[in-house]
Amino acid sequence: MGIYEELGIRPIVNANATLTRLGGSRLAPGVAEAMAEAGQSFVDLRALQRAVGAEIARLTRNEACYVSSGAAAGLTLVTAACIAQGDPERRERLPFTEGLKNEVIIHAHTRVQYDFGVRMAGVRLVEIGGPAGTSADELAAAITPRTAAMFLFPRGLEERGEIPLESAVDVCHARGVPVIVDAAAQLPPKSNLWSFTQRGADAVIFSGGKGVRGPQPTGLVLGKRELIETIVHHGPPNPFIGRGMKVGKEELCGILAAVRWYLNHDEDQDAAFYELAVAEVIQAFEAHPAVKARRIWPCEAGQPIPRAELTLDEARLGRSRDQVLAALVSGDPSVEVGEGPGSILWVNPQTLEPAELPVLLARLQEELGVG
Repeated sequence: MGIYEELGIRPIVNANATLTRLGGSRLAPGVAEAMAEAGQSFVDLRALQRAVGAEIARLTRNEACYVSSGAAAGLTLVTAACIAQGDPERRERLPFTEGLKNEVIIHAHTRVQYDFGVRMAGVRLVEIGGPAGTSADELAAAITPRTAAMFLFPRGLEERGEIPLESAVDVCHARGVPVIVDAAAQLPPKSNLWSFTQRGADAVIFSGGKGVRGPQPTGLVLGKRELIETIVHHGPPNPFIGRGMKVGKEELCGILAAVRWYLNHDEDQDAAFYELAVAEVIQAFEAHPAVKARRIWPCEAGQPIPRAELTLDEARLGRSRDQVLAALVSGDPSVEVGEGPGSILWVNPQTLEPAELPVLLARLQEELGVG
């Protein structure tokens, strides 16, 4: 009996996304073994964090790397570093920031709920711009002596009117303000691991448990050495704002194994499977009178991944979109797909194994009928 069966938990066929609530992603080959080996010895955790960070930085063409307990913790720690700037007295005060640099600039229209990780450090968000565009002058006008950093939340291939990274870097660096990129879900492509920092960002944050397929409670903060070194002092085992954001020896070794796997993995092979999966879903419903199927691009996070979009004619189908979603989840096997606007279902192949594709198609046809 497997552990999930023992606990009464049903595994899910995930055609939705690398969502935290669904466990992020599958561990890449070799990650579990690295974690098991790491768990058998005591080590100096500070030394291990530095050694793993140095190796990941080398592999990803960055000056430095800090492994955080997920991307959200990375947001908090890098914000803390921008506020305290290496000053021990400021470090001990956080998240109480009166009299310190306690403002962070973001684009109003690209805000995400995860910016709570930034606010946890004790800052106030200063919003600029709109969907029609943001000018360098708007950014410059928002910078004051209290500005700790600017954060960008990119959506990959999607253009949303934010000021380009290079322009933001020019404006901010001229005024001594660091630029941080939250790219938690922006893998693939693997080149993002170095492209943001090569374009001038002071730090970029990725989830370790999504595209990289490392341990879910890990994140990567990649960037300039001075800033990353400052982050280290806020994190565990130090008794400051990041004390509860612990990364164990098992996760540290696991994320290193995952990064090594990811950088050697064939993205073209993945892309071919994604296209095959989307084509098969569309073909399965091309003659269905109550389902309109088409390929859309990019995926929900702006990544270069196709999806199959199924638009339901709820009246002809005799079921609502939400009823179909509920039936897919409660059926055997349980299946998760994405929830688009209105009566739309999204099928994302990124989290599917090839052997799961026929299972997914059978469940979709079971709940939607074959037309």
